[in-house]
Amino acid sequence: MTSGLPALQERVERLLSAAPELAQTGDALALLGEFLDALERGELRAASRAADGSWHAVPWVKRAILHGFRVGTIVDMTARGEHGASMFPFFDKSTYPPRRLSLEDGVRIVPGGSAIRRGAYLAPGVVCMPPMYVNVGAYVGAGTMVDSHALVGSCAQIGERVHLSAAAQIGGVLEPVNAAPVVIENDVLVGGNTGVYEGTIVRERAVLAAGVVLTRGTPVFDLVNETVYRGDAERPLEIPAGAVVVPGARAVRGGWAAEQGLALQTPVIVKYRDEKTDVATALEAWLR
Repeated sequence: MTSGLPALQERVERLLSAAPELAQTGDALALLGEFLDALERGELRAASRAADGSWHAVPWVKRAILHGFRVGTIVDMTARGEHGASMFPFFDKSTYPPRRLSLEDGVRIVPGGSAIRRGAYLAPGVVCMPPMYVNVGAYVGAGTMVDSHALVGSCAQIGERVHLSAAAQIGGVLEPVNAAPVVIENDVLVGGNTGVYEGTIVRERAVLAAGVVLTRGTPVFDLVNETVYRGDAERPLEIPAGAVVVPGARAVRGGWAAEQGLALQTPVIVKYRDEKTDVATALEAWLR
């Protein structure tokens, strides 16, 4: 946290406790803009990593983001071409327009209908393939690729050199403010049509194969270590570093379901990352 951020936090928290009519003043909206600028520079984050590797929400940051929604009004944000012709009509909160990037930001956005919301951080070297979406409060680390139809939800934390493959869905969370968002650490490969939700933490260098779905209540069976990973009311689901997770199934035992041969979806860790895995996942680096 830079030296000016404690003062920014103090000013924002005073604003959050002020009377509602004061939130609409020019000074209050300017402070909100200053707060969103700090998020976009990566100086503020909606979650932080402790020395022991645990991740925790930063409640005041999430409260301030929610405040921005409350004080915003619906305005016309339609993108227009020559002579004022409507190209992409849309209407959203005045406080959260699309983020304006420049060539100096070092982010590659391929044409085709992608959107990055105000208050999201994208590091230099991020590649955005159309169409994709990054929501407010999200953090996307250097060298990461956000592929077509991928979503980075509000406050989600994405590390460096991550590949979010086509149609990957990284869930967001604003409420409750103490709830930690989804975290994808460095060098993770998230396969196509994969969903990661409800504060799940995917540790560095893990590989999620196409179609894996992870939630707080999802049991993940580790065939290597012969154990089961689960989240609970106090802790999120965590995928270990270097784990290779594929879609699996487990039989439903007993009664009519067993007679029908039914099974439940269950992610399975079949191995841990090795040189062979690195070769299989290296191709996408050529696209950066």
